[in-house]
Amino acid sequence: MMATNGEDAHTAAVNGAEAEASPQSKLQNGGTAARPQRFTFSTEPSIEDIRRMQAEFTDERDWNQFHQPRNLLLAMVGEVGEVAELFQWKGEVAEGLPDWTETEREQLAHELSDVLIYLVELAEKCRVDLPKAVLRKMALNRLKYPASKVQGSAKKYTEYKD
Repeated sequence: MMATNGEDAHTAAVNGAEAEASPQSKLQNGGTAARPQRFTFSTEPSIEDIRRMQAEFTDERDWNQFHQPRNLLLAMVGEVGEVAELFQWKGEVAEGLPDWTETEREQLAHELSDVLIYLVELAEKCRVDLPKAVLRKMALNRLKYPASKVQGSAKKYTEYKD
């Protein structure tokens, strides 16, 4: 695991991922990175693993009767609110959360996990294959936001001129 200090190592462990340099982040001549290393997720568990774990958890407690799409959506929105609460009153927050305590980082990891779990279960109940849906959506986004037109701009696709 790559970390520059103990807190970074703890954060990576809590988040379950290791930072790795992408090939694009290194200069052609093998020199230093041209930009900061990108964060990467661990490969396990997969979305399917998460779906299966949550399904088993729900089945063991006979909670399917409560886990219908509307209820899952509202629960997920509540969890997004809890994520927002962690950021409330902090002003702009730097990537990597360098000013956050270990406790704050761990709380964030828990709340983001809750959001993901509800999202995966909602997708399951609605029969949406998230990995395939992401691939389709990214293809649509590439068409709506061609890099040659939108480079460095945050405008909505409807604001671009051909």
